Amino acid sequence: MQISDLPYPDPGVPDARSGPRFLWWLGRGQLGGQAKSLGWGLLHFGGIAGLPYTVGLGIDAVVDRDGARLLWVGGLIALLGVAISLGDAMLHRTAVTNWITAAARVQQLLARKTAELGSALTQRVAAGEVVAVSTGDVEKIGWFVEAVSRFLAAALTLVIGCVVLLFYAPTIGVVVALGMPVLALAVLPLLPRATQRADLQREKAGKATELASDTVAGLRVLRGIGGEELFLGRYREASQAVREAAVHSARMWALISAIQVLLPGALLVTVVWYGSALVLDGRLDVGELVAAFSAVATMLYPLRHFEEIAMAYSFSRPSAKRAARVLSLTRTDAMAEAGAEPAASAQPVAAAGPVAAAEVARPPAPGADLYDPETGLLVPAGRFTAVVCGDPDLAGRLAERLGGHPMDAAAGPSVLLGGVALDELALDTARTLVLVQDKDPVLLSGTLRALFDVPASGAVEAPAALAAAQCADVLDALLQSAPDGVDDPMDARITERGRSLSGGQRQRLALARSLVTDPEVLVLDEPTSAVDSHTEARIADGIAALRAGRTTVVLASSPLLLDRADRVVLIHEGKAVASGRHRELLHGDPRYRAVVTRETEEEQRLPQLESVLTEIEESA
Repeated sequence: MQISDLPYPDPGVPDARSGPRFLWWLGRGQLGGQAKSLGWGLLHFGGIAGLPYTVGLGIDAVVDRDGARLLWVGGLIALLGVAISLGDAMLHRTAVTNWITAAARVQQLLARKTAELGSALTQRVAAGEVVAVSTGDVEKIGWFVEAVSRFLAAALTLVIGCVVLLFYAPTIGVVVALGMPVLALAVLPLLPRATQRADLQREKAGKATELASDTVAGLRVLRGIGGEELFLGRYREASQAVREAAVHSARMWALISAIQVLLPGALLVTVVWYGSALVLDGRLDVGELVAAFSAVATMLYPLRHFEEIAMAYSFSRPSAKRAARVLSLTRTDAMAEAGAEPAASAQPVAAAGPVAAAEVARPPAPGADLYDPETGLLVPAGRFTAVVCGDPDLAGRLAERLGGHPMDAAAGPSVLLGGVALDELALDTARTLVLVQDKDPVLLSGTLRALFDVPASGAVEAPAALAAAQCADVLDALLQSAPDGVDDPMDARITERGRSLSGGQRQRLALARSLVTDPEVLVLDEPTSAVDSHTEARIADGIAALRAGRTTVVLASSPLLLDRADRVVLIHEGKAVASGRHRELLHGDPRYRAVVTRETEEEQRLPQLESVLTEIEESA
């Protein structure tokens, strides 16, 4: 196990049934690293524990005026010094490796789960909570994994030290053997309360993080309505609540630390007092008293790791519980939380505990039709199909269904591509075949070149996609805002979530990125809702030209897009009720005309009334 091996190709299937089980699973996955750390820890602590006895032997050699034995003791002390130094360095190295490895594995698992669940994750867990789990909680979990080997080495050293002292100086060794367990277990009654306070601090910190992320996300709107001070005040209150909880928690840990100082001091005083009485009675040698006192003093160092493991477990247990909760989620769980019963065709991707990988279906042959059994929508292969829904929410849910990841688990059977259910395909295969761009696409910070560095077929180059999405003005704007020396707009940087761009510019860049991927089926949900009509017409022509021969589905109600589609399907009350060309449906279907032209029922009846009045006038 080396840090250079990270990230692992496969971090494994976690046991997410509970926090302790998840910690145990992490520990079992690093037995080799824990064994190395334990070995170096025993060398380090053993060298420290052996010093008092060698010092006692040296004192006895001085008293007996034995120079050869004193020289031998000096060499032994030098050897112990080397063992202590080497063991300390390697213990730190291996323990930190355990920490980083555990944290990296948890982060890989969380990233994999986030990619698997997508937007379904935030149906169960707030965005701020996810951020807190993937940052602070990961660090605490790694801390416990790292502390385990040091604690085991320290515990074994204490047991061995007490046993050796019992044989070396039985009269004083009994006192030490009885006192050490008391010191080690004295803080246990305080740990539950300390854990509760730590959990409260973590909960308040998570709420503050969530409030901060929501505020940053809506900063532009807040500035528009003058609400900065209002939300700043709310964050101040949340921040102060976190501070008060942290101070409240720190007081308990300070009390635990004070006990860990007071009781060992009392044991040292007892050893000196009782040992001095034994020396005066002639039942104990001076060298044995010095060795016993030194042994107790040095054993206090490994004793500190009992406090560390208690703190590490108290902090990591709730963190592991939260991480396990996220890792145990499936799309079915997240959707059921939103108020739906799991569909019969839903296939859980991860379960609460190690499970075998489910069998997946073979991908369909290229050029397959897309069919939704729930709505009856048929999208012919290689055609530009537009879908009209009177309900925008229904359009969004339909787009998710077509992509194979519906948010509503009761939405019915899976969408079929060439007769193969999308939810039976491997996740990466399904994502390669069908790509869905929703209404609010996200642009990550970085250069424009990095934005287009996405999995793609290679058939569509970035310049062609940018031209089809009418991004010329976006490139000019990025180039103007770029620092001196940047001549290529592809090297210009995009700020976080594309905040420096307008809504229409962000929308067109996201559309160009989707076009670059060139999937088998491209589903676009209102891709031109934030642009003007002239730009929208040119984008419609660009999509039709660039996606010629490829399956494209556009959910929209704009006549400019609909007029350029090969086929238009009307979804009414959740079912496909009409299909044809835009102009045919516009003149032949009142329901279609009502959605596209926004006509009211009275306006639709007006031509009929005019016709009736005309007939009456002619007959009169």
